[in-house]
Amino acid sequence: MDKIYTEADLTKLNKDDMISIFMTMQKLVENLSLTCTEQKVQLEQVNQNMNLILEQLRISKNKQFGRSSEKIVYDGQLELCFDEAEATIVNKCVVEPYMEEVCPKPYKRKKVKGQREEDLKDIPVVVINHELSDEELSERLGDTWKRLPDEVYKRLAFHPAKFEVEEHHVAVYAGNDNETIIRGNRPADLLRSSILTPSLGAAIMNSKYVNAIPLYRLEQEFLRNDVVIRRQVMANWIIRCGERYLSLLYDRLHKEIYKCQVLQADETPVCVSKDGRSAGAKSYMWVYRTGKMHEGSAIVLYEYQKTRNASHPREFLKNYSGIVVTDGYQVYHSLEKEFEDLRIAGCWSHARRRFANVVKALGKEKAKGTLANDALKQIAAIYKLEGLLSELSSEERQKQRQLTVKPLVEAFFAWVKQNQNAVLPKSETGKGFTYCINQEKYLKVFLEVGNVPADNNAAEGSIRGFCIGKRNWHLIDTIDGAKTSAIIYSIAETAKSNNLKPYNYFELLLTEIPKHMEDTNLDFLEDLLPWSEKLPLECKKTK
Repeated sequence: MDKIYTEADLTKLNKDDMISIFMTMQKLVENLSLTCTEQKVQLEQVNQNMNLILEQLRISKNKQFGRSSEKIVYDGQLELCFDEAEATIVNKCVVEPYMEEVCPKPYKRKKVKGQREEDLKDIPVVVINHELSDEELSERLGDTWKRLPDEVYKRLAFHPAKFEVEEHHVAVYAGNDNETIIRGNRPADLLRSSILTPSLGAAIMNSKYVNAIPLYRLEQEFLRNDVVIRRQVMANWIIRCGERYLSLLYDRLHKEIYKCQVLQADETPVCVSKDGRSAGAKSYMWVYRTGKMHEGSAIVLYEYQKTRNASHPREFLKNYSGIVVTDGYQVYHSLEKEFEDLRIAGCWSHARRRFANVVKALGKEKAKGTLANDALKQIAAIYKLEGLLSELSSEERQKQRQLTVKPLVEAFFAWVKQNQNAVLPKSETGKGFTYCINQEKYLKVFLEVGNVPADNNAAEGSIRGFCIGKRNWHLIDTIDGAKTSAIIYSIAETAKSNNLKPYNYFELLLTEIPKHMEDTNLDFLEDLLPWSEKLPLECKKTK
């Protein structure tokens, strides 16, 4: 065996792993009558199995207790596995190849002078004067004194949410005939006979879908302010407003997203308790967004579906022509074969993930010299060169990718194929090699089109808000609630991506859209799109 396992190593194993090892060793003892060659093969197999078990235990422990960051920093120049020409490119452009640090160092924040003034410059100022009376001045300074420039300092005040009841009085008039009755102009109600206002609706949506606060916590917070609104009532308000008003904007954004040449897609599981299936059945929230390098305004769209099968992206993308960046999920690849105008691009972040798992589990020092560490170094060089092209136009970026990035990508795949048989297929590194080889076609697409990103991190970032919320509220009660959540998350994430204040934007939508419910067309939505120049200033972030 390559390694002699100490008592300390064995005590770290769980019960199931120990039983598996013991049974394997017992079987080996029973077969002592085999030839020496056969015994050696079996011993080697036992050793490999034990190494695989220990590797998975280290990775599992790191995922449970370690940091989730996948960043990696390598100091010095990279020469690993590159020929002379490729090494010249790397060494010229990459002094400190940066991608994402696997074993991050403690971060010490640097204090920036003038940052406070910069942070406060766009907030309304209330001047509070602290002056002395003439009597005090005369007593302390005599009859002769002069005023110097004020000593000025700033503090930031916070005013908690304030509730007030809007009591509307609609004037009623009767004609001289005592038959004709008219009323004053009554503003459009969000929900007839409901106390809901645009500001209250926006506050609830902002709390749940932006700040990930479950409705039961919001109910408690309202109660602490002497306001009684039950969570079931809030849920009903959200569903009705989402279906009646916000769905109109969602459908418009769906049409707009087809104009983008590059999309990114991802999905995450969610539990819906009343979907007609047994408890614990998985539903899925899919997300589609404009590409990270899209030069226009960003759009993020969620879509709820009961399953993860191909019919859902097939329906969503049926009218789309362009490139979709995804992970290695086979469903997307099958769509590429069905749709003539659809092309799938791969994600380098997923390609490096298993190698990062190994390095994080081993630690930076022990990982040196491993194939996983070598793979990360090469991907770090690819990312570093790619990062240097971020400010270029799409056309120029494509040219530079062909000149500088492509040689490193080709060298990486050649190296992977050369070393694939040097590791066990079931090991984490072996699985990483297999993933890269299977995804090679898709991982090279970004080299050919300048505005295709190298990874799908933007889509994962867009679905992160939903995943954080999911940890708080755990499940969605009904299918209607899930569909409405998809609509509101879409508008919230699109608003954030376009530097809008979600609360103000929700309040604007819930104020303006109800005014147009009798319109024969939806042209009014043009002025309400997240990138519209006609949006009021209070909806836009200044920084």
